[in-house]
Amino acid sequence: MATKAAVKKQIEVVESKAAVLTDVKAYARKVWLAGLGAYAKAGSEGAEYFKELVKAGEGVEKKGKKLVSEQVDAANSQIETQLSSVKSSVSEVKGKVEVQLDKIEKAFDTRVASALNRLGIPSKQDVEALSAKLDELNALLERVARTQ
Repeated sequence: MATKAAVKKQIEVVESKAAVLTDVKAYARKVWLAGLGAYAKAGSEGAEYFKELVKAGEGVEKKGKKLVSEQVDAANSQIETQLSSVKSSVSEVKGKVEVQLDKIEKAFDTRVASALNRLGIPSKQDVEALSAKLDELNALLERVARTQ
């Protein structure tokens, strides 16, 4: 009986292993079928899902372009405002510089004329006055020469 019991035990072990193997095969088949189902579903719904993603991407792109355009317009507006302000400031400074240069030029002319006068060099007005007097004298001499 001991041998019968050992044989019986071995049969039970073999049957138990066969049952586990059958369960593993069944589970493996279910995993395989689940994979096939996922593949089939992805194939049929994948195109639609892709179209939805493209549509969503287009919407985001439009919003992004609009936002960038608004920001560029705002920046350009600020640049124009600053440029106008700078041009105004430059114009003011240029006017002030011209006034100062005129003052400096007049002061320089006055000092040079004063220095030339001290040295005994006649000014432009002095030369013009003398020239006018010479013209008068020449005219007088011509009249006297004609009368004689």
